[in-house]
Amino acid sequence: MSELQQPIHLSKLLTEGMQTYVMKALQIIQLSYQDTIRNWLNGRTVQSFVSLFLIGTFLSIAVVSCSGSSSASKNDVKLKLVSFSVTKAAHDQIIPKFVQKWKQEHNQNVTFEQSYGGSGAQAAAVIAGSQEADIVHLALPLDVKKIALAGLIKSGWETKAPRNGIVSKSVAAIVTREGNPKGINTWADLAKDGVKVIAANPKTSGIAIWEFLAFWGSVSLTGGNEATALDYVTKVYKNTPILTKDAREASNLFFQKNQGDVLINYENEVILAGENGTKLPYVVPQVNISIDNPVAVVDKNVDKHGTREIAQAFVDFLYSTEAQREFAKLQYRPVNPTVSQEVASQHPPIKTLFTSQDLGGWDIIQKKFFGDGAIFDKVQAASKA
Repeated sequence: MSELQQPIHLSKLLTEGMQTYVMKALQIIQLSYQDTIRNWLNGRTVQSFVSLFLIGTFLSIAVVSCSGSSSASKNDVKLKLVSFSVTKAAHDQIIPKFVQKWKQEHNQNVTFEQSYGGSGAQAAAVIAGSQEADIVHLALPLDVKKIALAGLIKSGWETKAPRNGIVSKSVAAIVTREGNPKGINTWADLAKDGVKVIAANPKTSGIAIWEFLAFWGSVSLTGGNEATALDYVTKVYKNTPILTKDAREASNLFFQKNQGDVLINYENEVILAGENGTKLPYVVPQVNISIDNPVAVVDKNVDKHGTREIAQAFVDFLYSTEAQREFAKLQYRPVNPTVSQEVASQHPPIKTLFTSQDLGGWDIIQKKFFGDGAIFDKVQAASKA
């Protein structure tokens, strides 16, 4: 479902039905009341008392039912959205549109509590319970998978939304200093002596995992073997003096504090920085990885909060043409086909675009590259030696 559909306002129907019912009941009460008064005047006091009591009780229940039904349709609701750092600008535009649409269709006010940070750290906080997210929009499916393995999201979450749960896309970009004094044009150039690379930490950041996979795949998927890939990646991380906690911190370090010769970041983040006045030359490598950002409802939390319906509605809205255009304005590569065609000319085509599946899928990726003592830990130890 790509658009919010016009709902049936059950509460409204119930309210209108109850009002009709009460009006008819009041007509009966009026007749009963007249009979009761006559009974009272004729001395049949016990029968009169019982009749008045029953009439009062019925009327009280009817009034409470009407008022309760009416107020239930107007209760405010709060959603907790936990996302990765660079999506804030997009959600700042999308959320008000959803809130307005929901208000018009449901006569209900929605507020959002939002949290942004490194994707890995955000996933860990949701698992620990310090972030009781109703919805997660994270940098990579692996982080959602970890939340699912912790029992907070039902298996098969990726089938509950279009595009296998992927709601936004990007690719990796290489940013250099003005004039590109170090001659950085390809992934291979990152391993040159004397090059300082600004990158994030795969233990806390989604972009960092995508970066690592882009480095590895640029060798292993273009004719190189794993030994060659390992040697190349080790040299790159020797050229990386600092690993930041997330993509936004890496951008700030490079753009605002003028550190490093080259920055690896999301294409959309790099373009957005340029539009905001910090424009520097960059290249989108022709061998690149499809950076796929998933969204999911956190089943355990929405059931606890009673927010499943509206949380799912927001997830569905993210795939709508209206929301996808907001992602596109911020230079994400949209997943909605209509919007993808609208902005196709804004993004350079990628000659060799590989995916996580080309590297074995997330189960293998996690175990092979990012588990304790796996390839990244060995690379980091070697880079510090």
